[in-house]
Amino acid sequence: MALPRPLRVAIQGERGAFSEEAAVQLLGSRIKTVPTRDFPHMFSSVARHRAHTCLAPMENSLVGSIYQNYDLLLQYGLVVRGEVYLRVSHCLIAPVGTYFEDIRRVYSHPIALDQCQEFFRRHPNLETVSTWDTAGSVHDLVTNREPGAAAIAGKSAARHYGAKVVAEGLEDDPANYTRFFLLTLADAELEGIEKRFAPDQVGPTKTSVVFYVENAPGSLYDTLGEFASRGLDLTRIESRPVRGKPFEYLFYLDFLGSPHEPPGEEAVAGLLRRAGFARILGTYPSGRLDWVGSEAPLMPRVPALEPPVPAPPTKSMDRKGPGEGRRS
Repeated sequence: MALPRPLRVAIQGERGAFSEEAAVQLLGSRIKTVPTRDFPHMFSSVARHRAHTCLAPMENSLVGSIYQNYDLLLQYGLVVRGEVYLRVSHCLIAPVGTYFEDIRRVYSHPIALDQCQEFFRRHPNLETVSTWDTAGSVHDLVTNREPGAAAIAGKSAARHYGAKVVAEGLEDDPANYTRFFLLTLADAELEGIEKRFAPDQVGPTKTSVVFYVENAPGSLYDTLGEFASRGLDLTRIESRPVRGKPFEYLFYLDFLGSPHEPPGEEAVAGLLRRAGFARILGTYPSGRLDWVGSEAPLMPRVPALEPPVPAPPTKSMDRKGPGEGRRS
C-alpha cells in the first residue's frame, strides 16, 4: 500500500520549531506538520490517528536524555521507524525594525536559554523569560509586538514568522545535537516509510529494545553478554524506574544489527530467555551524525581557574623520627 500523501507529522511546538526542521531533514519538505503543545499531546495525536507519525526528541548531546519521551514511548506502544540527528544552533530573533541595542527581554524554552549561558553572561542587562517552546516564542513575539522583546530559536522560526535574525550562534557549545525518533503505530499502511528518508541521513541498521531483568547478582551482566559474545556494538544503554516498583528498573538498549538475522537474532533470543519482560521498540536505519567541534571535544567551556595559592607551612607539634616526612 502506498504511503499517505501528505504525510502528517506531529511535533512538540509551533511551526518553525527544531522538531519540524529535523522532520524536513529526514523526510523532505512534502510533509504536513501537526503542531502540539506538549509531548503527551504529540504521542496522543498519533494514537488517535490525527497524525501518521511524530518526531520525538529523545536525547541531547549537552542536556542528556528526555526521560518523559522514553516513558511515553512505552506507554503508547509506538514503533521506532527511524532516527535523525539535528545540530541545534540558537539565534536571537526579533521583529523587523528591532536592533540589538533595543532588546531588554529574551523569551525561549528553558533548555535553549540554558544552552546560551555565555551569551547572557556577556550581556547581563538582558532579562530571560522561560516559555513552553522556542518557535512559539517567536510566534508570540511577532503577534504581540512587545517593545524591547526578542526570542531564542532557530533560523527556520524567523523565516516562518517573518522575523529578523539579530545574532546567531548563541549556543555555548557548537557540538549541540538532538537525536529524534520517528514514531508510528504498528500500522501496515506505513510499512516502508524508510524509503522516504533522505539517503544522506541514514546509516547501518539499528535496533532499540527495552527489557527488565531480576535484581540478582550477574543478571544484567549475563544479559549484556548475549550481545558482547557475538561482537554486537551497543550504542546506548540507559535505565528508567519501573512505576509501582520502587528501585526496580527497565533498561533501554540500542545495538547495531537486526533481530531478524544473525548475529542479532541469536542475541535477542538470549535476551528474551533471560529477561522477565522485553519488547523490541523498532528496527530502523540509523541516523548519520557529522560532528561539528570534534577537533576539540574536551576543551573546557569556561577559562580554567587560577591555581590556589599554597598555604604557608605550619609548625607541627608532633616529633618525627629520622626520615619521617621526607620525600624520596
